[in-house]
Amino acid sequence: MESDDGALPVVRVGDISSGETSRRWLIEGLWGASAVGLIGGAPKCCKSWLGLEMSVSVATGTACLGRYEVMDPGPVLIYLAEDALETVRSRISGLLRHRRLELEGIPIYAITVPSLRLDRASDRERLFETARRLSPRLLLLDPLVRLHALNENDAGEVSQLLSYIRGLERQLDLAVVLVHHARKHQPAGVQAGQGLRGSGDLHAFGDSNLYLRRRGGELILSMEHRSAAAPEPVTLELVTTMEDAIHLAVRDSPGADPVDGRCRLEAEILGALGETSSLTRTRLRERLSVNNDRLGRTLLKLEQEGKVRRGGDGWSRAIP
Repeated sequence: MESDDGALPVVRVGDISSGETSRRWLIEGLWGASAVGLIGGAPKCCKSWLGLEMSVSVATGTACLGRYEVMDPGPVLIYLAEDALETVRSRISGLLRHRRLELEGIPIYAITVPSLRLDRASDRERLFETARRLSPRLLLLDPLVRLHALNENDAGEVSQLLSYIRGLERQLDLAVVLVHHARKHQPAGVQAGQGLRGSGDLHAFGDSNLYLRRRGGELILSMEHRSAAAPEPVTLELVTTMEDAIHLAVRDSPGADPVDGRCRLEAEILGALGETSSLTRTRLRERLSVNNDRLGRTLLKLEQEGKVRRGGDGWSRAIP
């Protein structure tokens, strides 16, 4: 209800369309639809790799980290302040090559200015206009420290910057991923979000936050969401066996998903899809009573082998 007397507009809760909350995930279990938040962690924890992995997945509609299904694919806008454009192209090309895709035609757009300062009104306006024109599903800004000259420990200064980011999300209906560093020396037992550099507002700000940390020789990814339970942490690895297809992937625990179990599930999926023209992932999960992550990995494998295909109405058997 609009007001012409200077009061704030309001709406009766019962009149709010339920469709406004129907898109829960951008990347299922990993990042919320139109969510803002952080990828946080110490240096050399693959934060930028994870941001690019998410970007490529959203732009191509392919599973992120080989596991997390993209629910709302579309264009992506990125700004990597510490990497040359040639490096960005090379990394994205490798991530696509791993997916057996070519770079040409992929809707990932890189901002090319040498400096972007979101504490300046002119740069804020230019970023807003760029995002408005491209209508990206995801905006990646990496790293946050290079995007301003504010005192990160000053809650007032930081809140102004975060309010601008929140405004982008609400006005343009896009997800925003900020890459941010953790403190160099964190006391033992401190939660990941509390170990971020700067004001505590940074941790509280996120709808979805991802944290990377080293534990011995392992790279651990933890996830938290404002509106969903946090999944169990997973172990990642930067797969470098092919120089031109370097990528991040979830490393399965020893003994998980034995070969005969994988084969059995593959056969069950193909059998279910053979009985109908197509099924959504949700219907497949209900029909086969299978763990969602395991189903996603198996569908991706079958898709890469050319046995199934993904369409607008769900999954179906591929026609030989």
